[in-house]
Amino acid sequence: MITVDNKWKELGYVGEPIPEGTDLKAEIRRMCKEKNAVIMAHYYTEGEVQDIADFIGDSLALAQKAAQTDADIIVMCGVHFMGETNKILCPEKKVLVPDLNASCSLAESCDAKEFKAFIDAHPGHTVISYVNTTAATKAVTDIVVTSGNARKIVESLPQDEKIIFGPDQNLGNYINSITGRQMVLWHGACHVHERFSVEKILALKAEHPGAKILVHPECKGPVVRLADKAGSTAALLQYSKESDATEFIVATESGILHEMQKACPEKTFIPAPPNDSTCACNECNYMKLITLQKLYNCLKYEWPTIEVDPEIAEKAVRPIHRMLEMS
Repeated sequence: MITVDNKWKELGYVGEPIPEGTDLKAEIRRMCKEKNAVIMAHYYTEGEVQDIADFIGDSLALAQKAAQTDADIIVMCGVHFMGETNKILCPEKKVLVPDLNASCSLAESCDAKEFKAFIDAHPGHTVISYVNTTAATKAVTDIVVTSGNARKIVESLPQDEKIIFGPDQNLGNYINSITGRQMVLWHGACHVHERFSVEKILALKAEHPGAKILVHPECKGPVVRLADKAGSTAALLQYSKESDATEFIVATESGILHEMQKACPEKTFIPAPPNDSTCACNECNYMKLITLQKLYNCLKYEWPTIEVDPEIAEKAVRPIHRMLEMS
């Protein structure tokens, strides 16, 4: 787990009093203009954070936007590896993440040293890593992929090429199933997508027989096989816009429902429930650490910053660039 030091606590990490009546959204936009800062937000963050952002998207879109921006400061409203990716692509820019504790269970499931040992145990393989990895893991990778471009990139490689895919075993199994490949998989997973229940989705489907089931391929195979559409958050969003259906059961992090509902106010989006009966929908507790208050303080103090060791960054940028070139 990534932790913060006392400096950030002194600067308001735990909630510096903000003057009563402060219009947080107006102040955030004012500081962005003053500091030439751009706010990027992932679809899984809180709706009010998405609404204040200059750009929202999935991992691929955020990486592409970071590579193109002319802002001096990038504020990444998402998890830590996303900030690292931005810094790797834009080393000359100041990259901020409002809460350094916003980690990622999938990235944490793939320690770079252990992954390197796994690679060494399978010589002669091309190494493909999901973007949900640390900079150090990307540094031992040949090609980075997202859920939106993984199939295209895998299929662009020779049919007989030996491939290691990590860290998400569910996404890897899905790509194997639709491409006929036999990639060697690292056994990692996202704690959010692991929790979806086939039984509960089927029960929802019985209640809403006309609903289309939308599933992210980070889910387990039995859940993915229920899908009318399996794909990245961006792909699921696009499908919901284009489909004639008026109801959708959505098996991915529930933050995406905010953008779906904004885009299609006349349609109904139902979050698929997890196995855990104590909560009604699946949320990423790391993504939900990003709040307007923290975003305000982050811009005000221009801290905490994301830093990546230059040697690691030099190695990690190559597979990211290769992905962008192949996308």
